[in-house]
Amino acid sequence: MNLDTLGMRDSSSYPPPPEDVLEIGAPEQFAALSHPLRQRLLFALGQRPATVGQLAAQLDAKKGNVAHHLKVLREAGLVHVAETRQVRGGTEQHFQRTARRMVVAEPRAAGTAAMLAAVAQELDRSTAETHLTLRHLRLSPAKARQLGEALAQLVDEAEEDAEDQPVHGVLVALYQQAQPNDTISSA
Repeated sequence: MNLDTLGMRDSSSYPPPPEDVLEIGAPEQFAALSHPLRQRLLFALGQRPATVGQLAAQLDAKKGNVAHHLKVLREAGLVHVAETRQVRGGTEQHFQRTARRMVVAEPRAAGTAAMLAAVAQELDRSTAETHLTLRHLRLSPAKARQLGEALAQLVDEAEEDAEDQPVHGVLVALYQQAQPNDTISSA
């Protein structure tokens, strides 16, 4: 179920996220990223703000669980309340990511594992054809830097279609493979 079918207002009525890029580096941010549902919440909030109820319906999760994980993300500075409205005697909050794009400057195992687990869940739930490729290349440091910059530019400059089109996730990783430890003997 997408947010349009849940009565979400047009995203143009909301201000864009306050930041274009947020660099993840604080311990509480890594802790917040260590849970797959929080990763999925960040994915869901990538297009437009949403309420707890809308997110719960979209992610097939319980409202209380979604509210708890949004609180953790909010305390870590990864989401904020974009709008608050009075509805039927209560207060409705629309949550939004604090940045359009979040970059993990120095990935840590727990956050990386949670991110990959969330992507695996999204791939599993996808009804469309998915593309997942792992390739190892021998590259000089200069060529690796050049490839990383080209990949980042490709993702940053990708033009989005109209809001009625499906949302696609893009995960880009470039890393140097760990070298075998010389002190470990092969058995």
